[in-house]
Amino acid sequence: MRERRDWDFGFEPFVFWGGRRGRGRRGRRHWFGSGDMKYVILKLLSERPMHGYEVMKELEQQTSGCYKPSPGTVYPTLQWLEDEGLVEGREQDGKKIYAITEAGTAFLDENKSTVEGIFDRVEGMIDSVLGEPMPEINRAMGRLVSRVYRLSFGLGRDDDRRQEIVAILEKALTELDFLAGGNRRGA
Repeated sequence: MRERRDWDFGFEPFVFWGGRRGRGRRGRRHWFGSGDMKYVILKLLSERPMHGYEVMKELEQQTSGCYKPSPGTVYPTLQWLEDEGLVEGREQDGKKIYAITEAGTAFLDENKSTVEGIFDRVEGMIDSVLGEPMPEINRAMGRLVSRVYRLSFGLGRDDDRRQEIVAILEKALTELDFLAGGNRRGA
């Protein structure tokens, strides 16, 4: 995968595109197939020893913030890798640090094409979401969402103004549906 890109979305892109589901099994399948996580974590540990939280943060960074693994995904996988002898855990400063073993390195080498395929697939997904023109759309979305929430929270109990906001958003949805249908204004 790549180095982290410093996008200025103003929000997390996958909060709106199903990302919070990514904290459970259903969303993880979108990013990683069944059994992929062991390869991903092992690959990360081949670069340097880490504790579980570092694995989660590194994976988030390498996916440019698009995927945020949960402890319920990472820690059981680390335990499985340790049980299989592919990593070893040792206590250091009150944290369990995991390092790849010789058996883990051999396992990665034996499954090199699988590992590369996983990382290539995920990189392609990241490019489809973060590649041009998505950063521009994401920033505009971030500004819109921020403005709507800021205005809405400041209204108190002003239901008439809140309904105006809803009408504006519904009009925007209608315009987007019109555009999605292949129609253009002024054409």
